[in-house]
Amino acid sequence: MKVVTFGEIMLRLKSPGQERLFQSPRLEATFGGSEANVAVALARLGLPAAYATPLPDNQIGRECLRELRYHGVDVSPIVFKPGRMGIYFFENGANQRPSNVIYDRAGSTIAEIEPGDIDWAAAFAGAGWFHISGITPAISQKAADASLAAAKAAAEAGLTVSFDLNFRAKLWKYGVKAQDMMSRIAAYADVLIGNEEDYQKSLGIEGPKGASEGSIDREGYAAMCARALAKFPKAKYAAVTLRESHSADSNDWSAMLASREEAIVSRRYSIADIVDRVGAGDSFSAGLIYGLIAYGEPRKALEYAVALSCLKHSISGDFALVEPGEAEKLMGGDASGRVQR
Repeated sequence: MKVVTFGEIMLRLKSPGQERLFQSPRLEATFGGSEANVAVALARLGLPAAYATPLPDNQIGRECLRELRYHGVDVSPIVFKPGRMGIYFFENGANQRPSNVIYDRAGSTIAEIEPGDIDWAAAFAGAGWFHISGITPAISQKAADASLAAAKAAAEAGLTVSFDLNFRAKLWKYGVKAQDMMSRIAAYADVLIGNEEDYQKSLGIEGPKGASEGSIDREGYAAMCARALAKFPKAKYAAVTLRESHSADSNDWSAMLASREEAIVSRRYSIADIVDRVGAGDSFSAGLIYGLIAYGEPRKALEYAVALSCLKHSISGDFALVEPGEAEKLMGGDASGRVQR
């Protein structure tokens, strides 16, 4: 099944290792963005994946296109426009010092997207799934309108729609309330994905108490998912990632997948010495999409998503550079990290 994603990809500038920004006069330049991360992960796993976005008509935009194509992503829905690529600066945390992201994305090509820039009928031809995140509608009114139009077009074309509720407080600055716009998009979704903050701040769905301290109230999360499914009758599943954060380097990682019949919880992974947690939620989304398509069984799909995103914590950069079969090995209990010979 072909999967189409839509959103902003940015130039990522990261200080080396766990240095502070500009501690040394070097920055590592790569690309990343929520929906692009999902497309790359799926393409690397062998699913046909296409990515739609406007890119700046300059060398940076063309290099970005080549990078996506290198990972096997279908870039035919991408259009080039005058403008700039958004940038985010990333400083990797350590121990009790959290990671930090600084955005420089005002006026990017997607912020100025116009109706008709993306030919959705062509983009959705032969596709069965559409994925978007809450980051895109937070960028600008034009990006929000494009997100809503894309989700509506996908639903009307019969595609399964997944919506990662990513809430970005630093982005909602153009005068629209996040809950108003996000709820309009969520009405077209078949699969809702997020953490407790995403559900609360993006959709106004009350979450469990104590989540910000890293505690896991499973009954509270199940009730939160039930409220989300009740509010959005088209949705078949509500997924929530369960991160217990002990420090910037050490987290416990699991997830819940709720339907209208039951709420199931995955195996929990203890992840020490985290290399890079940026993109972990995107790899969870990719894993859940892959699992629901490949296995058609919610529990196995959930376990696959959690295993894939667990592996992403060991990989620097936004993209989940995971080979086919690696997540299955982890699901099967092979977590020793021994050299494969």
